[in-house]
Amino acid sequence: MLSILYKFLKKLFGRTFFVILSVLLQILWFTGFMMLLDARYPFFAGVIRLLSFLAVVAIFNGRDNPSYKLAWVLLILSLPIVGFSIYLMFGRSRPAGKLRQQHDYADQAGRKLLDGSADVKKELTSVSSHAARQSAYIEKKAGFPVYSATETVYYPEGQMLYESMVKELEGARHFIFMEYFIIDDGEVWSTILRILEKKAAEGLDVRLIYDDMGCVGTLPARFYRTLRERGIKCEVYNPFHPVVSAVYNNRDHRKIMVVDGDVGFTGGINLADEYINQKKRFGYWKDTGVMLRGEAVFSFTVMFLQMWSMITGEREELAGNVEKYRPGYYSGASFEIDGFVQPYSDSPLDKEPVGESVYLDIINHATDYVWIFTPYLVIDNEMMTALCLAAKSGVDVRIVTPGIPDKKVVFLVTRSYYEQLLDAGVRIFEYQPGFLHAKCFVSDDRIATVGSINLDYRSFNLSFECGVWMYKSRAVPQVKEDALQVFSQCREILIPEVKNVGWYVRAAQSVIRLISPMM
Repeated sequence: MLSILYKFLKKLFGRTFFVILSVLLQILWFTGFMMLLDARYPFFAGVIRLLSFLAVVAIFNGRDNPSYKLAWVLLILSLPIVGFSIYLMFGRSRPAGKLRQQHDYADQAGRKLLDGSADVKKELTSVSSHAARQSAYIEKKAGFPVYSATETVYYPEGQMLYESMVKELEGARHFIFMEYFIIDDGEVWSTILRILEKKAAEGLDVRLIYDDMGCVGTLPARFYRTLRERGIKCEVYNPFHPVVSAVYNNRDHRKIMVVDGDVGFTGGINLADEYINQKKRFGYWKDTGVMLRGEAVFSFTVMFLQMWSMITGEREELAGNVEKYRPGYYSGASFEIDGFVQPYSDSPLDKEPVGESVYLDIINHATDYVWIFTPYLVIDNEMMTALCLAAKSGVDVRIVTPGIPDKKVVFLVTRSYYEQLLDAGVRIFEYQPGFLHAKCFVSDDRIATVGSINLDYRSFNLSFECGVWMYKSRAVPQVKEDALQVFSQCREILIPEVKNVGWYVRAAQSVIRLISPMM
């Protein structure tokens, strides 16, 4: 009994509690201070209202998503002092200064290392001019080229992906790069940690990046020191300090693992037990991922090195000889041709929503069907228009969302989009066994993408994300087959159900939906 009470109190008053408390206290102090000045000094009140108006003008003329702009404009206009104060603390979503400079250097240096094959591009153009154009967009805006000599394997369950990851880690001989949003103590992490320690002791180059905001409730502060003491090179994206900053709006949400340059993984799973159903949360946890073996893995290696350089400021590797990281350098392997494969990343610092644009292009050019897995459906007008237009044009558009949500407020917003989509002919399914965390698109038996990118504002605009675009590779029909299996485990949502929602639910959805871009 005492041990249970101890665990409860430890969790209640853990790092998350003090993070939330420190942020709330700073918000209350700053807004209270501004309101006090506003009440006591008429001149200051006028200055604040002028600055609020100028902030609205700047927001309106910026390049941010219109939904994001609208939310901030309404908040500032309705509550000038409070709204302007909160905007100063959180509204400027893209950090400047040193972090941006290091990002820009890493981006440009990484692009110089990625030399796509002109023959592969020419072959893709001969197969599909549309696919070639989408591939060209990804390379131009994200910096990552298309490859052909890469085998693809899709995993329809997190357990299967995890087992393959462990197998590859155990077989590592030269280096291991891992970048994850969440790490939590349990079977998954303890197993992987044992392997990483063993490989580091053998002399391998073992590196790990984790997002401190993603791990604020799962890891102790300065956990990276513990890993470094065990021989694992570890860096933290956005280490949390108890000072309010807009920088915390940006998260490293990517999931990347590279082994010896030949094998790479990405998908939805983090390094925690619920992702493989070792721990039950929200029913059965459905997740997916993909393994690449071949030339395209080098893009994931460069993504990792770019993030490493951005965090540390180190420039040697991106500017020096990276041949030792290229696929086949150690193994001497020749890789199987398996369609066209193009890993890509999306950065919140470049003002280009690559992840959303890839999704939109797939939807806009679908002729037969486009099927989507997403845990969150918090979409802007562009995405809503594309989905509805495709359905109205006769395309079989299906979206699968969770039957048991992990965040009830977000799920309430997700359901607020159902009616408009259903009216347009989009079919919506809720996964009944539990929570669906997969992020996948598949269309027309030709094209698919799997990665970390949710259908929400945060993924599209505020987080570092990644995915794999695939055209006519073996993983494409594997994603389709998985979708067909999932549909049979879902409850299809029909129009009468969403139209009969109570007024109080609609009111709550309207308010939360308005501020959802700021969440």
